[in-house]
Amino acid sequence: MSGNLVITIGRQCGSSGKIIGQKLAEEMGVKCYDKELLALAAKNSGLCEELFETHDEKPTNSFLYSLVMDTYSMGYTTSGYMDMPINHKIFLAQFDTIKQLAEQESCVIVGRCADYALSDYPKVVSVFITASDEDRIASLKKLYNVDDAKAKDIMVKTDKKRASYYNYYSSKKWGDSRSYDMCINSSVLGPEGTADMIIAFAKAKEAQNQKKTE
Repeated sequence: MSGNLVITIGRQCGSSGKIIGQKLAEEMGVKCYDKELLALAAKNSGLCEELFETHDEKPTNSFLYSLVMDTYSMGYTTSGYMDMPINHKIFLAQFDTIKQLAEQESCVIVGRCADYALSDYPKVVSVFITASDEDRIASLKKLYNVDDAKAKDIMVKTDKKRASYYNYYSSKKWGDSRSYDMCINSSVLGPEGTADMIIAFAKAKEAQNQKKTE
């Protein structure tokens, strides 16, 4: 088992989760994987990258759609895998890629049920980032150049999709404090302060784990 440190980040939409992940990676001198994970999973699985983008953190409720999309999958020949709905194939490909990354390097992984994929990994620190609705809406207004109503609509719908994806594929509940090592409100300390707090927590957790093995 590798001794690499992996920090996984679950996040509410507009909570600066990606920015915080990038700051963490910069301070740690490692890579941050967000959308980059999709390209890696596509390369490793032989599936089309566009499929990963279409199904990214979005569980489909349409079994018929999954069967139709199956005709576009490539690279796997076993009957069990070929009969599997495409959204399941996408999840498994990302699941395997996350595990491979943890074995290869220390890194930060944003979203994609990474904490669940690495639930039996000894050096993972799972974090969930929240923020006030006011700050989240302000962030989304700036990012997408939209008004308050549209920003709130994006926030609510994105959170619903992320929660559905996480709850569907994992045995835990998205956003529930019991599902993570640490939950933190980025509105309190801002992105940089939040990143610093997460690093301090990761160091403290590692020190505690070392004491347990002594």
